Amino acid sequence: MPPVAVVIPAYNEAERIGETVVAALTLPGVDAVVVASDGSTDATVRVARGAGATVWRSPRNQGKAAAMLAGAEAVKDRTQQLYMERYGVRILEGYGVTETAPVLAMNTPMANRPGTVGRISPLMEYRLDPVPGIEEGGRLSVRGPNVMLGYLRAENPGVLEPLADGWHDTGDIVAIDAAGFITIKGRAKRFAKIAGEMVSLSAVEAMASSLWPQAVSVAVSIPDQRKGERIVLLTTQKDADRGAMQRQAKATGASELAVPAVVQVVDKVPLLGSGKTDYVAATAMAREIAPAVEREVA
Repeated sequence: MPPVAVVIPAYNEAERIGETVVAALTLPGVDAVVVASDGSTDATVRVARGAGATVWRSPRNQGKAAAMLAGAEAVKDRTQQLYMERYGVRILEGYGVTETAPVLAMNTPMANRPGTVGRISPLMEYRLDPVPGIEEGGRLSVRGPNVMLGYLRAENPGVLEPLADGWHDTGDIVAIDAAGFITIKGRAKRFAKIAGEMVSLSAVEAMASSLWPQAVSVAVSIPDQRKGERIVLLTTQKDADRGAMQRQAKATGASELAVPAVVQVVDKVPLLGSGKTDYVAATAMAREIAPAVEREVA
């Protein structure tokens, strides 16, 4: 008769798993007990081994997390890949704002579309208001039971300023596909208007990130007498140049308008205490750099 092994999931408490292993080993024909450990405590593992069991741990997911949710910033493709390869965990992206307490949309294990922030939360409504220069998508407003009642202003203490008809303007430009998945194009104030066209600065940063994944890059817009605005890219990539961005834009089908007018290598980009980009300081840096670059070219 071939050897028989009993597999026991290690979700019992340590003292119970020991009793279970001993009892299983006394069964007729049982030659081994394997404890499938996927998140059990170290104490459970020690007791199981002490009782004579072999402990098996999943190499893909040590039970630390069944799923991971991410928001605030877009997750890079490389980060998604690393977590899947090392931990067997898929990062699900979501989207929220303080005024919606705070979840607005989320991908789920059964409804996940990479590159989006998922579908809008149940019981919520949305509205897309057109934005001049943007053909796909619009400015997102939402309302629902999780949306705040209004604002309390410092200049008018104690008085609630209600939302018009309950609608909250997120200030984000998004596109929503036929299945309801939301793709964030960027903040309304994070667009540059170049020759009458709206160009997402977030998309410019994403293009730089795919080209130089190890570098930190930030795109800002500054006034331009001829085109209204122009884009300046600050990056820590030492060999970065505008030609590389042009080639990347062509390869990905991006508009030529999304290619920064100036690509400037810097030692570091300005950051806030939270670790997010300090766009005010970055814009000030770009205003100083751009004229100097122009003088060098001239």
